[in-house]
Amino acid sequence: MSNCVSFCLESRYSAPSSSHFGNWLKTSVLSLSISVFASNVFAEEGTAMTHAPTATMSHYGTLADQTPVNQVTLTNANGVEVDVISYGGIITRLVTPDKNGKSGNIVLGMDNLEDYVSSNPYFGAIIGRYGNRIANGKFTLNGTEYQLATNDGDNHLHGGVQGFDKKIWQMHPFTTANSAGVKLTLISPDGDQGYPGTLNTEVTYTLTNNNTLDMQFVATTDKPTIVNLTQHTYFNLAGKGDILEHQVQIHADAITPVDSGLIPTGELMPVQGTPFDFRQPQAIGKAINADNVQLERAKGYDHNYILKDEVNGELVEAANVYDPASGRTLTVYTVEPAVQFYSGNFLDGSTSQEYRDHGMRSAFCLEPQHNPDSPNQPNFASTRLLPGEIYSTQIVYEFGAK
Repeated sequence: MSNCVSFCLESRYSAPSSSHFGNWLKTSVLSLSISVFASNVFAEEGTAMTHAPTATMSHYGTLADQTPVNQVTLTNANGVEVDVISYGGIITRLVTPDKNGKSGNIVLGMDNLEDYVSSNPYFGAIIGRYGNRIANGKFTLNGTEYQLATNDGDNHLHGGVQGFDKKIWQMHPFTTANSAGVKLTLISPDGDQGYPGTLNTEVTYTLTNNNTLDMQFVATTDKPTIVNLTQHTYFNLAGKGDILEHQVQIHADAITPVDSGLIPTGELMPVQGTPFDFRQPQAIGKAINADNVQLERAKGYDHNYILKDEVNGELVEAANVYDPASGRTLTVYTVEPAVQFYSGNFLDGSTSQEYRDHGMRSAFCLEPQHNPDSPNQPNFASTRLLPGEIYSTQIVYEFGAK
């Protein structure tokens, strides 16, 4: 990845900076259409750029309680476009060119706000306060047991009944000479979904002229709490059909196997000699129906991969994906120690978008994260955040075609 990230957060926790959160409460949702343009057309060395990056805000819809929901459209100089809405910080559309230069949408979404509210399986959303599952919705911190909202049987999943995917975020579009972005801010009050502490969260999406989407996550708390944020975009690089022919490589030697409730057992399972071995590129569908208890429990791949490269606060390549039909590629970079690989097994066609139904295995997700159920697993790295610390993480999607 060359010059694709504007900066790299050096650690998950560091000294706080008041500049992140000073004026959040003064910001209200805008219902006017706002366009932000870079002042000069950017040109890379040896490459003629046709236009400057843009970040355009418009009205997207209105919730039942009359809360307006806005959309920001980001474009770069190469024809990549990203739509983000203030409801859930959801990426609703992501357009990239294929090997023939033809542009198409490579993410799953809904046709309107009402569908996102009523039946969204986390398409494109910011996930918080805690990505993935917490067993029985319970954890103990400093001797106090906390009961979280349960929304996955007896378990807590992706932040609960009203996680960050269902919150209204304040949006602030911006541009630079070689990028367009939007900063999203949210205050989650003490006790939200059962979590202790008021959590101030800032997520910044930056689309660069290097065809990367750089996502920075920052949070602070006023009480000891736990945090594990991620992004839950569903990809189909072909833009149609299933994803079984997509070639996936994940830089991981082990996964965390799960029980029948998809909660990690606490063990590490080497991928060598199993259907979970993606150390070399392999079609998603090659072994997805193999006789394997882990695949049976998740109806396919829905597992946490332990990345073999030690992060140390710097970006590492977690995974890459290639679709032979379109030639499109996706590379995922992160500072997180693990990534959840999900092959869309629970999509059942009950939701749809424009010309296509969201059928089983019609998309995949790669969700960088700390391990699921970490607060209840003493062998897993801590997700604790204390007052005076800053939680920070970073995910980068890099797009290409070959």
